[in-house]
Amino acid sequence: MSVSGLTDSIGDLNAVALGAFCIGILFGAAAQRSRFCLRSAVITFARGTFNERLPVWLLTFSAAVAVTQLFILTDFLVVDEARQLASRGSLSGAIIGGAMFGTGMILARGCASRLLVLSANGNLRALLSGLLFAVTAQAALRGVLSPARNWLAGLWTIEGGTGRDLLATFGFDNWVGLLFGLVWVAAAIFFGHRANVKIWGWVGGTLCGLSVALGWMFTYQMSSRSFDVVPVESLTFAGPSADMLMLFLSPPSKTFDFDIGLLLGVFTGSFLAALLARELKLEGFQGGSAMRRYLAGAALMGFGAMLAGGCAVGAGVTGSSVFALTAWMTLCAMWAAAAFTDWVIDRRANTAPE
Repeated sequence: MSVSGLTDSIGDLNAVALGAFCIGILFGAAAQRSRFCLRSAVITFARGTFNERLPVWLLTFSAAVAVTQLFILTDFLVVDEARQLASRGSLSGAIIGGAMFGTGMILARGCASRLLVLSANGNLRALLSGLLFAVTAQAALRGVLSPARNWLAGLWTIEGGTGRDLLATFGFDNWVGLLFGLVWVAAAIFFGHRANVKIWGWVGGTLCGLSVALGWMFTYQMSSRSFDVVPVESLTFAGPSADMLMLFLSPPSKTFDFDIGLLLGVFTGSFLAALLARELKLEGFQGGSAMRRYLAGAALMGFGAMLAGGCAVGAGVTGSSVFALTAWMTLCAMWAAAAFTDWVIDRRANTAPE
């Protein structure tokens, strides 16, 4: 069946949700097998251990940047109307929110996407932390925490358009963006060989990055063909987690969309990958102090992600792949805060990274 035939039979928005579900399965399975995780990448870099976690993250990041820029150059993708570039952004939110998220992912031992992937494998710590992440994100978006988020976001803002586009700001075109991505691909390959990355690290890390680029291209192609409003977007986990929470807590007020399809797909992909690898197992908390740590981290990530406008994937990879200024500021704040938190809490206590 053709794309037009599919949309005619199930509707444009349902087709978008189905496409997101398929992309989510790809990302979820690849992330599960490769152990993709920004937290682990930061820790290995900060501690100078350079194991396979850093090259896997670099593969995801560089593949997302390079392929997204290639799609733009070949006219398969136009990102001018994407939220990360077109709307007003918050520089204060990017810095403060990114720092909160970076601190939180060290405490919770994983970012938002990692918690979702681990939840599908039977990790009850990740499941409870992910639930609190979603609750806090919803509270920051539309609930009791939204006034604080709005105040912090309003401290330093920037207009949408070329001002949020790093390539345009420096007078570069997308060929420079593609070259930048390829340079980091080379760096990922170098560090990967140095760390003796296994085959699933190479394949999984690359497919995670490809999933981001596919998300961008898919939503753009659907937006140009659909009579319904289809935002040009790609993988992110903060806003979708809040939406998924409300979908369970209240009667659905709208049809499934890209975000909901994505979360369901990532969960399914991770579950199937763990099932085939015989890695499904129930895991719980080990003592009250560990539980307090995870929940504090989840709350920090939930508020920080909504303040910054994205999580470790949504801002750190998806937003960075289109060179959104606020996304890059968020990513830098995440790295700096995570490295500092690891040094203060875990490294000085000689705690090994998981």
